[in-house]
Amino acid sequence: MDHFLYKDGHLHAEDVPLSRIAAEVGTPVYVYSAATLKRHFGLFRQALDWTDHLVCFAVKSNSNLAVLKLMGDLGAGMDVVSGGEYARAKAAGVPGERIVFSGVGKTAPEMRMAIEGGIRQFNIESEPEMRALSALAAGMGASVPVAIRVNPDVDAKTHEKIATGKSENKFGIPISRAIEVYAEAASLPGLQVVGIDVHIGSQLTDLKPFRAAYVKVADLTRALRAEGHQITRLDLGGGLGIPYRRDNNSPPLPIEYGEVIREAVGDLGCEIEIEPGRNIVGNAGVLLSQVIYVKKGEDRDFLIVDAAMNDLLRPAMYGAHHDIVPVVEPDLGAGVHPYDVVGPICESGDTFQKAAELPEIAAGGLIAFRSAGAYGAVMASEYNSRPLVPEVLVQGDHFAVIRPRPTYEEMLGRDSIPEWL
Repeated sequence: MDHFLYKDGHLHAEDVPLSRIAAEVGTPVYVYSAATLKRHFGLFRQALDWTDHLVCFAVKSNSNLAVLKLMGDLGAGMDVVSGGEYARAKAAGVPGERIVFSGVGKTAPEMRMAIEGGIRQFNIESEPEMRALSALAAGMGASVPVAIRVNPDVDAKTHEKIATGKSENKFGIPISRAIEVYAEAASLPGLQVVGIDVHIGSQLTDLKPFRAAYVKVADLTRALRAEGHQITRLDLGGGLGIPYRRDNNSPPLPIEYGEVIREAVGDLGCEIEIEPGRNIVGNAGVLLSQVIYVKKGEDRDFLIVDAAMNDLLRPAMYGAHHDIVPVVEPDLGAGVHPYDVVGPICESGDTFQKAAELPEIAAGGLIAFRSAGAYGAVMASEYNSRPLVPEVLVQGDHFAVIRPRPTYEEMLGRDSIPEWL
């Protein structure tokens, strides 16, 4: 469920008509629903209410400070993968003891930042990283909590670019070598081994891969405890998918996901951490766009819109689908017309959807790309020197611009021309 519904013939975000936002802010623009964010976060909390837990929002899915502040005020932890994301989480008021630092390429300055600012744990991805963190922490006179990310070699049955739990992927250490790596971790100064970390991929629509991975984590927990390690915390990652197509079966619910966790690891007495992102914020956002031209082609018609692949990269990068809907509700029984919905960037890859079945739309009409709250604005760029897309947060009957669209002057002002040119 989300809070983007037709009311009085116009698509609303909660109680705000999207046409009003388009008129006041301009297009393209991302629009987020606070009510949807709160509801989805609450569902994950409910799914784990049977045990001690922390729901860590995956900052990589949407890193706007207002979104992070909203999540943090609800009690969410943060899963960060860079120094910049760590800085954003802290700027949003999230304390260090609720921040988990993941990622395969943590640098010494990033590690130092997190140690000095406070950290719940580092999720260690490799032995070289583990040794580097040990040397840095020991040199600072610190002892930092760590979990080691294991790669369980489980096929998540998702897109190859967002699968992270197979042996061929760059993430984590092979689970077959976990015993020896944990033994080294326990011997290193500056490290306090507290748990195990696993994450097998994103946009999973089947619970079986989760179950397979978590059973392996449970077996590893018992083996490590037999070796004398105090494993008190399991970070089970994120990855639960969302329905990008409204006409398809929905992915499993958070409550069903929570039951898989209970069945696989619930008898271990560990605190559970999960790192959902897409499932919290994906359907909490839309990308609002305006039709520039309707173009007649040889064998198709094109809707040329003012949003482009630099604003929403997922279709070009992953071949991803986003339902496209008109902002003005079509009449009951109104016919549809197939359009190729494309952006203005000078690449054929700047195509959002081919043969999209939409009602007749004229130039100036508004459309919304649904399920765009995750991996939308965070992946946006200024390709073709197009200003970054702004973001808006709606709560009830009011809204606020939470990232403005930069002017051309602001965009150009970040460059500098050497004196010798």
